[in-house]
Amino acid sequence: MSLPYVKLSGSPYDQGLTQGRALADAIAHNLEVYFRRFEVEGKLPPAEARRRGEVYLGAIRGQSPAYAQGIEGIAAGSGQSLVDIATLNVRYEILYYQFAQDDTVVYHGHEAPNGCTAFALLPAHSADGALWMGQNWDWIEDAKGALQHVTEPDGTRVLAFTEAGIFGGKIGLNSHGLGLCINGLVAVGDNWAGLGKPFHLRTYEALRSRTLAEAEAKVSAAPRTASGNFLLGQGEVAVDLEVSPAKVVRWQDERQLVHANHFLDPQAHGIEVPPIEWLDRSDHRHQRLEERLRQVEKPGLADLQEALRDRDGAPYAVCRTASAEEYELGEPYRTVASVILNLRTLELWISDGPPHENPYEHYAL
Repeated sequence: MSLPYVKLSGSPYDQGLTQGRALADAIAHNLEVYFRRFEVEGKLPPAEARRRGEVYLGAIRGQSPAYAQGIEGIAAGSGQSLVDIATLNVRYEILYYQFAQDDTVVYHGHEAPNGCTAFALLPAHSADGALWMGQNWDWIEDAKGALQHVTEPDGTRVLAFTEAGIFGGKIGLNSHGLGLCINGLVAVGDNWAGLGKPFHLRTYEALRSRTLAEAEAKVSAAPRTASGNFLLGQGEVAVDLEVSPAKVVRWQDERQLVHANHFLDPQAHGIEVPPIEWLDRSDHRHQRLEERLRQVEKPGLADLQEALRDRDGAPYAVCRTASAEEYELGEPYRTVASVILNLRTLELWISDGPPHENPYEHYAL
């Protein structure tokens, strides 16, 4: 199968309106999925989830009027309530805060939320001398995604994956040669009620940045009330930013960067992590992708695709599939999309589902 491909342009409201109309069925589906997950996994009644979404919408209007207008456009285009679309756009803050509340959240063996393994391969070590980035985005199996080709009023073009109903995009590249990959993180001190700039607003702003320095500033801006990892690249340089309420930790390497869903050295940087059992699986995926990228002296596209298809440790592998237990319980997780970016040629390859079972499709900005 192919992901929906949507072309957006004009004002943020117009972009949201187009997305809402084009993906109306998928947006309705995602709302049903997330409100169920809020309740089942987060023990959060729909009324409380909506209350948090409404409170956050007020904060977003002050933080980024453009993003708020995009949310309004999606609501109008999809025929959904504004509060529901706002809640969907801050589902990261809602769910990851609940994930960190170990005494109130029910996982299936504390393994299910585990997902997302990202990389950057520096130009001197790639087959064609380009900066390559990519990741498997592991999340709720039922979540519906789309690929967006956006032309901003200032001429910036963006090619990015998003979830239907979430504005702006979260994994992709822009016409300034800047790329973004992401990982979810949790730390003690994360609190949605702090109303810091939400995760998906940070990715929206990063993907519209002209320079790496601008993108770094956007994703690390205070106040930070939800942790997250942002892997950024442009030209000859890639950086990884681990963002937490306490600190922003910046990582670089001469050959490659890899990140999964755990802080690389939390104690050294004064970051406290809640005792979540699935973090050991994140460490396995990190190590495995590191190994796969080093198996070839100068990897090319085919090597990168094979690395992201890796099934060592299945089902909790770099290429994630749901376990039999998850299907029995009705809350499966898997690699929803696998994305590879060439930041020199501005090309993107993406699979709809786990890449060991689904082909990569090619797009160019």
